[in-house]
Amino acid sequence: MRSPIITYQEDFLELCQHIRQTGVVAFDTEFVSDAGYRSELGLLQFATPDRCVAVDPLQVTSLSAWWEIMADDQTTVVVHGGQAEIRFCIQQSGLAPRQLIDIQIAEGLRCRSYPLSYSAIVERVLGIRVDSNQTRTDWLRRPLSQEQIVYALEDVSHVLQIWQTQKKWLESKNRLGWATSEFDRMITDIQDDERTPPWERISGIHRLPRRDLAAAQKLAQWREEEAAFRNRPARRILRDDLLIDLAKRRPKTVQQALATRDLNRPEYRKRIDDMLAVIDEANRIPEDQLPKRIRSQRDETSADEQVLSKLLSLALANRCAELEIAQSLVGTNRDLNELVRAVRNNDEDADTRMLSGWRGEVCGGLLRKVLDGRVSFRVSPAGSSTPLIFDDHTPPAAGK
Repeated sequence: MRSPIITYQEDFLELCQHIRQTGVVAFDTEFVSDAGYRSELGLLQFATPDRCVAVDPLQVTSLSAWWEIMADDQTTVVVHGGQAEIRFCIQQSGLAPRQLIDIQIAEGLRCRSYPLSYSAIVERVLGIRVDSNQTRTDWLRRPLSQEQIVYALEDVSHVLQIWQTQKKWLESKNRLGWATSEFDRMITDIQDDERTPPWERISGIHRLPRRDLAAAQKLAQWREEEAAFRNRPARRILRDDLLIDLAKRRPKTVQQALATRDLNRPEYRKRIDDMLAVIDEANRIPEDQLPKRIRSQRDETSADEQVLSKLLSLALANRCAELEIAQSLVGTNRDLNELVRAVRNNDEDADTRMLSGWRGEVCGGLLRKVLDGRVSFRVSPAGSSTPLIFDDHTPPAAGK
């Protein structure tokens, strides 16, 4: 009888060979996200039609054989809420998955709730209840108990069966192409996020003038390098709010820097000299080489555009109710703001997500008509399938 957890390299390579031959595998990970610079893998779980097994990454010396499989175009990898798994693949191998399916996204195309937890999807699709009593586990601590291993394997044991049910349903509704495009979109979005400079993620950075922005960028870069070197989360090297405060004040001495109360903490104070050196470097940047100011989406969206976006949100919600599909998966406030801005600016070349692909087919026409003033809406009678009724006032084509 095979052990439910693999701890030897040769057994792991044999598993990878089995996965390649099978051509499809459910995959999940358990990890700790707040201990080091990056999330640290504590366990990998795999399920094929024949096997369900965990892999201990603290004992298996190299996982490269698996990341190569995940990034090839021969093996279908099925996950639930697989953002973390995609990031691990990109970070570990430099490659992105090619044949990835996410049952969480698939379910969002079958109902009006997204994102649903794994246990909720198992119960909804298969009518089976699963436990979720190990969510606080430290997956880096050894030894793992039998209860922890069983819990971890539960996370992949139903995935392939769920996908088979979802796939048949999506095909019957002509939505399988929608799902495929959403899987690809998730991967692309995560790839783009991995390439995003760390300073772009800092709250409040778009408000900074150019000199302060230069200081913030250099402090953020220093923080990332320090965090990577010490294998600590970047926020533990220097919190975002303190980074912004230093960039705004740009102190020249230790005493000036310590005017911010929280910088007196020992973990910050011992790095004050390094921070001052980074700020001094930013202060010496020639004026014509300073970075351009960043404009946030909120800066670019006028009050009128926000009102129109809310109106579009009503139309989108009604359309999603009609289709029994999750609105949060179809379009976000940001997507609607981009559409409003593109239409009001007559920007035909704008890359507006709501007018392209399956979204354009499903709701793009309605949203354009709303913005063009060609539809009105009213409250549906009690018992109707949707809360609103939209009346199309588009003039008939000539000759009809």
